[in-house]
Amino acid sequence: MSAILSESQLNDFITPGVACIKPVETLPAQQPASEQSLDPYEVTTEDRVGGQTASANQPAQISLTDCLACSGCVTSAEAVLVSLQSHEEVLNNLDAHRSLSVEQAANGFPGKIFVASVSPQARASLAATYGISSREAGCLIEQLLCGAQGLRAGGTHGSGFNWCIDTNRLRDLALWGTAKEALDAAQNDMERSDHDRHPQPKRPILASSCPGWICYAEKTHPHVLPHLSRLKSPQGLTGTLVKSVLARRYGIHPSQVWHVAVMPCFDKKLEASREELTNTYWEGDCRGNMNGTRVDGQTKHEGVRDVDCVITARELLMLAQARNIRFPGLPLKHVRTEAFPDPLLDSFLFPRLRRSSQAQERDAGPSGGYSYQILGHLQLRHPGSHIKSQRGRNPDVIEYTLVAADGTIVARTARYYGFQNIQNLVQKLQPPKPSKLLGGATRQPRGKGGGTGGLSQYLYVEVMACPGGCTNGGGQVKVGDLPDNALVEGTAEEADKQRQENDKRKPTVSEQRAWLAQVDEAYYSADSDGGHDDTTYDSDGDIDMMDSNVNGEIRGDTQDQPEQALRHWTTLTNVPLEGLLYTSYRAVESDVGKQSKASDVERVVGLASSVGGGW
Repeated sequence: MSAILSESQLNDFITPGVACIKPVETLPAQQPASEQSLDPYEVTTEDRVGGQTASANQPAQISLTDCLACSGCVTSAEAVLVSLQSHEEVLNNLDAHRSLSVEQAANGFPGKIFVASVSPQARASLAATYGISSREAGCLIEQLLCGAQGLRAGGTHGSGFNWCIDTNRLRDLALWGTAKEALDAAQNDMERSDHDRHPQPKRPILASSCPGWICYAEKTHPHVLPHLSRLKSPQGLTGTLVKSVLARRYGIHPSQVWHVAVMPCFDKKLEASREELTNTYWEGDCRGNMNGTRVDGQTKHEGVRDVDCVITARELLMLAQARNIRFPGLPLKHVRTEAFPDPLLDSFLFPRLRRSSQAQERDAGPSGGYSYQILGHLQLRHPGSHIKSQRGRNPDVIEYTLVAADGTIVARTARYYGFQNIQNLVQKLQPPKPSKLLGGATRQPRGKGGGTGGLSQYLYVEVMACPGGCTNGGGQVKVGDLPDNALVEGTAEEADKQRQENDKRKPTVSEQRAWLAQVDEAYYSADSDGGHDDTTYDSDGDIDMMDSNVNGEIRGDTQDQPEQALRHWTTLTNVPLEGLLYTSYRAVESDVGKQSKASDVERVVGLASSVGGGW
C-alpha cells in the first residue's frame, strides 16, 4: 500500500485472494466441423489451434470499475492495470475542450470548466523534494495548473484550470461532520436511527476517508461496515460541492465540469470510481431534464463522477515534463483566478488572509487528525480538560484520551495506521462465534467489551492503510526519485538515463525514514507559511478573517464556520445535507474462484456417498 516499505514491513502486504474476474488468457476459437481432422490420433501443433498464435491475443484491459466490482484481490491499486486517471488523461481533456468561465458555460458555450483540488500531503511531498515551504509548493502547483506559464502556455486550445482548491477547506467540513457524528452517537448511546437515510454507525466509529482500507473492509470483513463513518472524504466533498452548486444554482450540467484531484495515494483513483460518488446520488428527482434510459419501468441516469480523474504527486511532475515545463522554475506566488460565483463559498474556499496561529499539533498525525480533532471539539465543552496521547505497540498505533480537570476520563479515541495494525483491529471487531458443542457458551473475542474486543472504549478510530499515514502514500515522491527531480534542466533522454541509474541503487531503510521525516516536517510546518498574500472582503465590507490552519485544524472560535458553509450549501442547491455530506458502503461478494451451485442430482449423490450408499 505504501511506496516506501522496508523488509521489516513486508507483513503489511495483503496477497491476492482468488482469481481476477478479467481473464489474462484468450481461449482459441472453435474450428468449424468441416475443418476439424477426423483422425483422433493426429498431433495438433499450437499454430494450428484456432488458426492463431499466442502472440495474437489481445492484452487484458482492467478498468477501475472492474476492480471495485471484484473481490479477487485486496492489494493496493498500484497493481491494477489502468488506462484512465493519469497525467495523459489530463492532457487529453485539456486538448479536447476549451476552458470556459462560469458565465460562458452557463450561456451554453462549448467547452468545460476545469477544476483542480490538491491535498496537503501532496504539497508536502513536493515541498520536501525541492527544499521549499508547503505554501511555495502550493504556488508552484497553482502556476502549473492555472498560470499563464503553466499548462495554458501549450496545448491545442491553451486550456487551463479555473480553480485550484485546497482540500483542507473541505476537510474542515469533514472534521465538523465527523465530530458531530461521533458526539451525536455518544449522546444517543450508539443507537442506530432507522428513520435516517444514513444510519448511525456503531461504536467505535471507524474512519472512512482511506479508500484502501474501505476496499479491504468491503471485500474481506463486511462485519465492520456498520462501524464505518458515513462521511465523504475531502476529495469527494470537493467534487460534490463544486458540481452541485454549479449545476443546481447556475444551470451548468455536471458533465461540463471536469475535476482532477492531486492526491498522495493511488487508491484515491478507486474512490473516484465509486458509483456512490456521482451526481445521481445528490441530484435525486429534483431535475427532470437529465438524459436517462428506461430500465424495468424506471428511469436510470448515467451518473457523472464528482471526481473525474485523480493523479498523484509524482504524476503531477510527469504532467509538467510532458509539456516541457520547468516545474521548480515557475513563479513562487499565487495565481489570481476567477472568483467562485457564490461570494460566501468563494471566501470559504479561497481565504485571502489568515491570522497567525500555533503550528499544528504533531500528535494529530499526518492524515487529517480526525481522532484528535474530535477530542478537540469535546474539549470546548469541558473547560480545563486536556488531551493526552499514548503510543501503542508500535508508532502507528496511538491512543488519545481527553482528561477532565478533576482527572476523570471524558472520552477516548485512537488511530491505527498500516495493514498489520488494521488486521488486529478487524479481528477485535469479529462478532462472537457460537460454540460447536451442544449447550456450549458463545465464545467472545479477546479483550473487554464483548463483541468489540475492548474497542468499545473508543469513541472513534482513525484508520489508514499506509504505515506512517497519508504522507507515506504510494503516489508520493520517493527518496529514489530525488536525483531525477533535481535534473530540471535536462532533456527527457537525460532524465530516463538518470532514472535507470537510480533504479540500480536501492535506498537504505535509514534513508527512507529520513526522507519520510522531511515530508512530515513539511506537512506539520505548513501552518507557519501563511495564506494568500492579498486580501478579500466579505459581504459586510470587512476583511474576511479565516482562523484555521493550512492543515485543516478547526480552532475553537471558528468551529461554526463549517456549519455555516454547509447550511449555505444546502440552501443554494436545495439538496438535503444527507445527500451532500454522506455516502454508503456495501459488502462486495463475488463468485470468482467459487464452485458453481450443485444440481439436485449432485447433492443426492453426495449425500448418499456420505452415508455409505451410492448408485
